[in-house]
Amino acid sequence: MTKTKKMEFRPNEYVVYPAHGVGQIVSIEEQEIAGIKLELFVISFEKDKMTLRVPTHKATEAGLRSLSTPDIVSQAMKTLKGKAKVKRAMWSRRAQEYEQKINSGDLIAIAEVVRDLHRTDDQREQSYSERQLYEAALERLTREVAAVSGADETSAQKQVDDVLVSRAA
Repeated sequence: MTKTKKMEFRPNEYVVYPAHGVGQIVSIEEQEIAGIKLELFVISFEKDKMTLRVPTHKATEAGLRSLSTPDIVSQAMKTLKGKAKVKRAMWSRRAQEYEQKINSGDLIAIAEVVRDLHRTDDQREQSYSERQLYEAALERLTREVAAVSGADETSAQKQVDDVLVSRAA
C-alpha cells in the first residue's frame, strides 16, 4: 500500500468532494475494516442528508479539496458572464461532457455548464435531461459560492442569478 500525501483537514472545516459538492468534516475517526485499521474523514452533506467516510490517506486521490478561494469564485462568476459555448455534437455526447464537468468538482468547469445550459425566458424550453444537468450544476455552484462567502444559499443563488440575468441584458 503506497502512502499518498495526507491532506490536512480539520473537523468542522468545509470541503468539496467532487461527486457530491460541498460537505463539512464532522470528525476524523478510526475504524477497522477487513482487519485493517483505517483513519477516516467523516463528511456530512447536510442538504442531501448523507454522510460519507473517506480514508484520510486516499482523500487527495478521491479528489477531496478545500473550498475555492474568493479569486476562483470571481473567476467562475466571470465565466458565467461569458457567451454560451454550445458544441454541435449530439446531445448524448454533450450531456456526458457536462456530467463529467459537474462531477470534476472544478468550480470553473461547473460554472461553464451553468453558463452553457442557462436559458432566458425568450429562448426555447429545456429538455428534461438538460434541466436536470443545469439544476445539478447550479446547485453545486451556489453551495460553494455560499460556503466561500460565508453567506446563506439564498443570497448565493441571488448572486449567481444576477450575473446570469445581467449577461442576458
